[in-house]
Amino acid sequence: MLPYINIPFEWLSGVVGASPDELKLIFSFLLSYPLAGLLKRVPDARPEYKNLFIIGGGLFYLVGLYSLWTGIRTLFIASAGTYALAHYLRTSPYMPWIAFFFLMGHMAVNQLTRQFADNPAEIDITGAQMVLVMKLSAFAWNVADGTLPDDQLSDFQKNRRIVKLPSLLDYAGYVLFFPSLMTGPAFDYNEYRGWVDCTMFDVPVNIDPAKKPPTRKKRRIPRSGTPAMWKLAGGLTWVWVFLNLSKWYNVDALLNDEAGASGFLRRVFIMHMVGFTTRAKYYGVWSMAEGSCILAGLGYNGVDPVTGKVSWNRLQNINPWGVELAQNSRAYLENWNMNTNKWLRYYIYLRVTPRNKKPGFRASMATFVTSAFWHGFYPGYYLTFVLASFVQTAAKNYRRIVRPFFLDPATQKPLPTKKYYDIASWFATQATFSFVVAPFVILRADLSFLAWQRVYYYAVITTGASMAFFASPAKAHLKKMLDKRAARALGVPSARDAAGKMVRSASTDSLSGRAQEPVLGLSADPGRDLDEALQELREEVEKARAEIEKGRASGNGSTEGKKEL
Repeated sequence: MLPYINIPFEWLSGVVGASPDELKLIFSFLLSYPLAGLLKRVPDARPEYKNLFIIGGGLFYLVGLYSLWTGIRTLFIASAGTYALAHYLRTSPYMPWIAFFFLMGHMAVNQLTRQFADNPAEIDITGAQMVLVMKLSAFAWNVADGTLPDDQLSDFQKNRRIVKLPSLLDYAGYVLFFPSLMTGPAFDYNEYRGWVDCTMFDVPVNIDPAKKPPTRKKRRIPRSGTPAMWKLAGGLTWVWVFLNLSKWYNVDALLNDEAGASGFLRRVFIMHMVGFTTRAKYYGVWSMAEGSCILAGLGYNGVDPVTGKVSWNRLQNINPWGVELAQNSRAYLENWNMNTNKWLRYYIYLRVTPRNKKPGFRASMATFVTSAFWHGFYPGYYLTFVLASFVQTAAKNYRRIVRPFFLDPATQKPLPTKKYYDIASWFATQATFSFVVAPFVILRADLSFLAWQRVYYYAVITTGASMAFFASPAKAHLKKMLDKRAARALGVPSARDAAGKMVRSASTDSLSGRAQEPVLGLSADPGRDLDEALQELREEVEKARAEIEKGRASGNGSTEGKKEL
């Protein structure tokens, strides 16, 4: 650590109430902007200079600012181990899984060490290691994809595959990319390499030359100062919200005697505000980190061929208003920690599934377990994950069975009453998730149950009642009512037209084909997953029984043959 660097942070800590390490984290995000501006000015033809600048910046953060000497050792073990596996076991189909379990196991040791230390306000290496696990496990899969023929790869895999192992300098730059080192966002190696050698900024031939993104001087990286500053302004605003609200709405506000003596609605409001205040911290740091990546140019995501507008959302990790205004659980979760969602989908959920087969119970369970272990081992995480899975199931039933009553059965356009459904679903989503995420903030199981008890377990009761309702004959009755509405609207005697196709309301999830995919590892339908697990178990039992019967028949046949002899 640099001499005397702690003094201003300790003084400011007494003024604003945040810990010195939390203030250092904010300072590192702010410092990343001028450093990213300098990085962008390194000549495009000298990618090795960019890598050296990045490595120097990353080491300064780890040692000069946080004094994380052991953190350097941790990142070295993870990155060197993964590179060695990719080099020596490159053609082995087990290499990505060996790398994955190595990275997860190594991280688990550090997470347990942090948990036993019990000082959440102190910055350690586990945050950076969580980001690195995503990057390096994806790296291992991308290397494995580089050994496969095109006909065995999806378009996503073809775009991210690594045909030749990178140089150690490129690899170190990818590992220590300082704008996203401590909190993300994570990204794949080919994205980093495309940024370093500037091939990311190649403009397709179908783009009108007049609509090519503007650049400065001879640089190929488009101008990114304005979108980066907007991200910085938004991030600072959220940090200001967090610093001001955290004085009143923190974990102690949920658990102290004053909260216990207040009325029910007041306690629910406090629970919601504690969750909102915690989210504001993440909105702030993730937005600021993304902004510095945009300033460096890595956030570039192409140009609109019609308008010529540049998109800078390649590394977007959070959509604050998408979370705060979400009207269903899936929208709430999809707009939170978006890069982790992508990692879980492309490198766990789809990788567990055999090629040319539909993902099922095993894929959902593997994704859930990975998401839970990746976050850590605090009991509060698991209380949140389990309850959120059941909330997902209940919310899905409301969307599929109740929501269509507020849509025109013929055109699927919203009826005038739809706005009341939207308001009610927004309120239900926000109130439910305020309850669901409380253990995620509290961490300890006993204190989480105390907080839930003080609001009478309202989300557990409403979720359980909803699931019981949709498991009853009422669900079939509502479906019949929907069929009759559709039949009347189409002027046919039944809900099936002459071609025999059932009329049903369309939804974004069903049209995209991703309705059943987990979000942040949370199953979209735990009941369906359980049914699939039981079905797989029955099939395995039947298979084993058939093998036994086959063996017996073979044994009897040989015995009869001996008797004849």
